[in-house]
Amino acid sequence: MNRGKAKKGSSTKATLKWQKRVILSIWGSLVAFFCIAFCLFAAIANGMIGYVPPVEQLENPINKYASQVISSDGKLLGNFSYGKDNRIYVSYSELSPDLVKALIATEDIRYVRHSGFDMRGFLRAVIKTVFLRQSSQGGGSTITQQLAKQLYSPGALSKFDRMLQKPIEWVIAVRLERYYTKEEIINLYLNKFDFLYNAVGIQSASRVYFGATPGTLKTEEAATLIGMCKNPSYYNPQRYNERTLMRRNLVLTQMKKAGFLDRAACDSLSRLPLELHFSRLDHIGGSAPYFRENIRQKLTAKKPDRSDPKYQYTWMQQQFREDSIAWETDPVYGWCNKNRKPNGDPYDLYEDGLKIYTTIDSRMQQYAEESMVKHMSEKVQPDFDRAKRGQKNAPFSKDVTDSIINNILNREIINSDRYREMRKSGVSDADIRKTFTQPVDMRVFSWKGDRDTTMSPMDSIRYYKGFMRSGFMAMDPRTGHVKAYVGGIDYNSFKYDMATTGRRQIGSTMKPFVYSLAMSEGLNPCDKVLHVQPTLMDENGNIWEPRNSTDKSIGEEVTIEWGLQNSSNWVTATVMKQLSPYTLVRFLRSYGLKGQIDPVIAICLGTPDISVCEMVSAYTVFPNKGIRMEPLFITRIENGNGNTIATFTPQNVEVLDEIASYKMLSMLQRVIDGGTGARVRFTYGIKAPMGGKTGTTQNHSDGWFMGFTPSLVAGCWVGGDERSIHFDSLTEGQGAAMALPIYGLFMQKVFADKTLGYSENEKFDISPDYSFDCEPAKTRQLNNSQLLDDFF
Repeated sequence: MNRGKAKKGSSTKATLKWQKRVILSIWGSLVAFFCIAFCLFAAIANGMIGYVPPVEQLENPINKYASQVISSDGKLLGNFSYGKDNRIYVSYSELSPDLVKALIATEDIRYVRHSGFDMRGFLRAVIKTVFLRQSSQGGGSTITQQLAKQLYSPGALSKFDRMLQKPIEWVIAVRLERYYTKEEIINLYLNKFDFLYNAVGIQSASRVYFGATPGTLKTEEAATLIGMCKNPSYYNPQRYNERTLMRRNLVLTQMKKAGFLDRAACDSLSRLPLELHFSRLDHIGGSAPYFRENIRQKLTAKKPDRSDPKYQYTWMQQQFREDSIAWETDPVYGWCNKNRKPNGDPYDLYEDGLKIYTTIDSRMQQYAEESMVKHMSEKVQPDFDRAKRGQKNAPFSKDVTDSIINNILNREIINSDRYREMRKSGVSDADIRKTFTQPVDMRVFSWKGDRDTTMSPMDSIRYYKGFMRSGFMAMDPRTGHVKAYVGGIDYNSFKYDMATTGRRQIGSTMKPFVYSLAMSEGLNPCDKVLHVQPTLMDENGNIWEPRNSTDKSIGEEVTIEWGLQNSSNWVTATVMKQLSPYTLVRFLRSYGLKGQIDPVIAICLGTPDISVCEMVSAYTVFPNKGIRMEPLFITRIENGNGNTIATFTPQNVEVLDEIASYKMLSMLQRVIDGGTGARVRFTYGIKAPMGGKTGTTQNHSDGWFMGFTPSLVAGCWVGGDERSIHFDSLTEGQGAAMALPIYGLFMQKVFADKTLGYSENEKFDISPDYSFDCEPAKTRQLNNSQLLDDFF
């Protein structure tokens, strides 16, 4: 009995001893675990193991944001960034509350209660994963940890590094919580996340998938984007609509569980289809691509250096002089390199998150683009294709020699990317040219949409040469604000900007400059000349007898006003007799016309090559009482913090005195009311007070129209990529047929949109004391033989 009791007591003592040993082992293990964990985290925090970013990086974890280009009516036109990092900064106050609620409900329901690491959530994830064998970790990673992973996660990891990844994220998360508020962490998370398709950050994602801003997202749209945060490739709404719809509905359910949505709202939203307004975000798409590229080049321009290879050719010396003048006088030109950030570095257009506020009106820009596309695709191009059908040299003019065509095509081959890349790879010139004759699969532009086809690179060059081109710009003559800017028919396929970079002969749109100089020197619109072919002599004694553009009233006395109204070359040349070509060239410079302008008598008919932009600026003189306004593209620039760091104001130059400007205004209105620009009235039904001028160059290579109202000046050019590509008939190739319709369509849309504030009832600001109604009693004879030799 006692022996049994002794045995039982011994067993109890052994059990207690064993239990004590187990408890001590557990406590020892726990202490050891916490000691090891403490040492591990201390080593990580002090940079002994793994990588923890320094304080400077934690205080500014996202320092690269795309710069935004914003229209005058507050619309985002596009942005500038390096590669695919197309992130646009958005503040927490600009986020939809539904975005924040959806993120917290789905990713971290205890977000406001922890300090970066959620022990309860971590243990729940361990139990579910290790003990219950559930695939979901139940929210083990907090929003702050996910942010830490986005910001500082390295690329390829070794097995050891992967073991340390989570502890490192915990350390970084705790530090982030120390430096930022909960709102700021959410804002950083949403600004950092990559939603695919170059949509980095919630601002870009909202625009790409729904055509919205983060503040205007609907609840179901916010739930869709937050659902993508689990795995954007797997839950890609553009590719996997049904899968993403299920994920969106799960997010809505989580919002209901968290008390952010009631059952009725959740059920109602879950029944909605997943509808996208998808628009891929890149540097080419969007509104005003030619305009954006123009200001990009200006803002990032460097100080001109004569040793720069682009200035090596003699014909580029004029460009060097113009760039040098722009560097000194234009505050926008080279702005990023002229100005410095607080740290002394120049501004980086692609990473500094600048907001560039422009003068472009997004509505007017849309109308300009639509008008050009409509006329070029429905009228000009079909007429041109029909006119060239069956011609051997098409699209070149039938009188162009094979030698000239071959020279043009050879130039295009040498300037192509394909040629340069193959030459760089060591391929011989002969072998490269052979590849240009071999058919390959390619995607080409067409007015019915890009199409897949098979043709040789040489044939593709000729194919693209067959498209007629255009350039258009509109600006306010009082402020210089450029309201619409279209540099071509399609930026993807034709990147050469025909609004600013391209320069073409201006034809009869030159005549108002000639007449205005004559008006400044005392002539009047009602002065009369004999409408006959004049004979002029240049400074070398050579005779010049211009051909006429009209057969009206030949041999009769006509007024100077009639000559401009009907675009008579003879009347213009007669006026030119009293002017010096040198004086006229200096006068043209005051109009803002750049480039090479030779002081010859033939310039009165528009031989100089001028850009659309320069012409529009020049024509602001006429409705603006003789004052020319320089085009203004940008009004101000803000830094990433919203502080204005640059403002730009319009520049102006007085060109004409007030009386001379009234004379010109009167004559140019006659051009629209009953002259070569009358189609604006009878075809497009525009009744607003308006002036303008058509222009057509030799062989119909260029068609121009310049038009203006009291508050809007616009100009348009249409022509081929080469001067040898043009219509064969004046009927189709004149400025009134090629260019004027784009202006007419544009003005129709502008006047129809009452939100723009333009009215057909707006009058020109002209004193009633200055009326130039050319009645017989008010005219005087001008001596046709008068020639002021002392001018030459």
